Amino acid sequence: MESPSGAGHDEGVAGAIVLAVVLVVVFPVVVALSGAGAAGVLGHFLKKEGEDANEGSELIDLNR
Repeated sequence: MESPSGAGHDEGVAGAIVLAVVLVVVFPVVVALSGAGAAGVLGHFLKKEGEDANEGSELIDLNR
């Protein structure tokens, strides 16, 4: 029989530490980078749609 002193229960603590590091460090970075990627894609398509909708306008030449 094992002693009830808690010896041999360190695996759970290591897993909790890894989970805490992932939640605090990795998750916010992933969210920020995915938001930046979505903003880039959205900006590209909105710029293209704006140029197509206003083609022939003299104001388009001023933007370049």
